[in-house]
Order: sequence, then C-alpha cells, then structure tokens
Amino acid sequence: MATVTRVREIAVVGGGPSGAICAERLARAGWQVTVLDERLAWEKPCGGGLTYKAIERYPFLLDGPEPKKLIRDVVLMASSGQRVRFTLDRPIVIYSRRVLNGLLLERARCAGAQLVQARVCQVDTSGPRVVLRMAREGHAAGSRTADFVVLATGARNTLLPETTPLQPTDLEQTLGYYIPVVSDTLVVKFLPRFEGYLWSFPRPDHLSVGICGKLTQTTTAVMKRHLHDFLEEQGLPRQGQFYSHVLPSPVARTLRTRRVVGRNWALVGDAAAWVDPLTGEGLHYAMRSGELLAEALLAGAPESYPQRVRAEFSADLEFATRIARRFYRGRFLGGAVTVRMIQFLQRSPAFRQLMRDLFAGTQNYRSLKRRLWAQLGITFAEIAVSLFRPPGEAAEVRAE
Repeated sequence: MATVTRVREIAVVGGGPSGAICAERLARAGWQVTVLDERLAWEKPCGGGLTYKAIERYPFLLDGPEPKKLIRDVVLMASSGQRVRFTLDRPIVIYSRRVLNGLLLERARCAGAQLVQARVCQVDTSGPRVVLRMAREGHAAGSRTADFVVLATGARNTLLPETTPLQPTDLEQTLGYYIPVVSDTLVVKFLPRFEGYLWSFPRPDHLSVGICGKLTQTTTAVMKRHLHDFLEEQGLPRQGQFYSHVLPSPVARTLRTRRVVGRNWALVGDAAAWVDPLTGEGLHYAMRSGELLAEALLAGAPESYPQRVRAEFSADLEFATRIARRFYRGRFLGGAVTVRMIQFLQRSPAFRQLMRDLFAGTQNYRSLKRRLWAQLGITFAEIAVSLFRPPGEAAEVRAE
C-alpha cells in the first residue's frame, strides 16, 4: 500500500469513543476533521466501565465534573452458587455511555472538529478522494468528500467492500435492562460451560444489568431466561428499559489477519474488533486505537497503524482468544475454572492481588500464565493456612 503524504481532510464516520478521540487528536494538529453520526451521543447497552489503564492514559475521564461512578466493591459469583466479595485497590470508573460519548465529542468539537448529525449509507474509496453518501429517513441527503475516512461504525460495519465483515464466530450478543436502582457494587456471575457472563454495573443513577455470550453458542431466549433468573436472584425488578446489541468477540485469526487499513481508509474500535475476547472490555482499546491511527496519519504513514496497534495491545488480545474458551469451559483440580477462581479468591491474598491487577488492566495476558505458575506455591500455601480459619477473616474479602 502506498504511503499517503497529503492527507489533511478527514471524515470520521461514527461518534463513539474511537472516532471522537481520533477526531480530537487530528483536529488539535490543525487538520480539517468532520465527524458524521446518525445520533452523535447516545446510550449504548454495555457497562461503560473504564479500567485504571484507561484512566491513567486519559486522566480527564476521572478529573472532570461529568456524572460518573467510582467502583471498588466487586462480587464474583460462580455457577455453583459460591461467591466472593473483595475490594479493588484501583477503582473502575463507570459512565453512562450517553455521557461518555457526549464528553468525548465535545472535546473533539473544542479541538476544531465539525460534528454533523447524519447517517452515512455508502462509502466509495475507489477514487482520488473518498466519497460519502448520506441518507435521511430513507431519502438521499447529499454527499461529502474527504482525503481519508475513519470508520468507527461498530461491529456490524458493512460500508467497505475492501475488508472482511466480522463473522458470527467473531461476535457476541448482549441483552439486558437499565434498572432504576442505585448501587455501589459491581456484580459478575458465571454460568456453567457458557462463554460469557451476567453482570450488574452501577451507573450514577441506575444499573445496567445484562448478559453477554458468543453469538453462535445459544439462543436469545435462553440468554433472556438466564438474565431473568439473575434479576430474581439479585432481588431486582424487571421494569427498566430493555436493550440488545451485538458486539465484537473476535477469534485469533480475525485479530491476526483481518485488514483494518487501506490507501484512504481505516477501521477503529469495534469496527476493527479491538475488544478483549475474554472480558468484553472495549472502551480502552477503542480510544487507544483511535489515537494510534491519528498518530500514524500525523506521521504520514497510515500503513503503520496495524503495527502500532499490535505492538501496544492486539498481540495480547490475540493471546487472550486462546485462553477464553478454557477459562469459561475448562476444568482445574476437578472443578470448573471459574469455581476454582472464586475459591482461590476467598482464601489467597496473592491471588486476590493478581485479580485486582487484571481488573485494573495492569496485568496483561501474555505474562499471566508465568505469574500464575510463579506464585502457585504461595497461593496453595495461603489456601492451606486459611483452612484453619473462617474464609474472609480479613476485612478485604468476604465469602458469601
């Protein structure tokens, strides 16, 4: 692919975190940037959680006045019914997605980007300039041109024929409710041999309670039944707004080989499938991918974008695909991996610290196995000692 050296006018299709961050960085450098989105800031059916690694890179997400929730209290539940409550040493920051998207878009606007509420229905990258055709309520609404287009249009992007659409095996379904209940505890429950989990994420004025799972493993009806059982178990009403959405959950081959950049286009965020296949975390990778693409464009080398992403995080995400299935479906010492994990959390301070680092995003997957084996003896010794006292004797953890 030839290097683009004269790119100055950028169209960003999609106003989520990846598109907004990319637009902000380019606009601050003096480039002409237009963000086009049908809804601009809107609510999205996911937790909206930002780990410590995201907050460390983007401290304005913690320091600003926008409503947010800082969560330190976590409950993990096994399919067996065992559960453990423990405290994070670095909080997870949870936003409503409408608030988060609005915040990032406003930063892009203040940097000089133009925000246009419009639905892009076709992108033509075959000519010397990109042509974007727009529609409004089923009718043509004109077109725009640009030197380069950034597609931040989500997992089911179909605007470009030059890249392979994500397949069902690369996707997961989420469904849930926004429930008008206030809480300070993040709850995650695992199901037997199910690649996904149930969650209750506290937002400033409501809970986002839902379930996510691989698109190909079960039906919506089964997932909804699991969700309703979880709501009843948690004592939560089934009265909030219902939502359903499809998100990336890529396999290793997709992360390794899928084309994400061309002569005058690139994919960022969910459109590029930059999502943790084990946890479903996507916000950090969305924002960072937008920033890395902006850096590649500013350097006059958009073709370097995949290498920049791989050096920073996609190689780690690819490694995570190899352990995700074993984590959710595997067995260890005669029991389900998720059950053993919760038992270890109940009785081993060393294992709890490892889990805190995973929640914070400071423990990557490529070195996780080495760390697990290195501290296995300590973990088993702590478990053995704990057998002589009630689980959760320490104030930092409590078995329930």
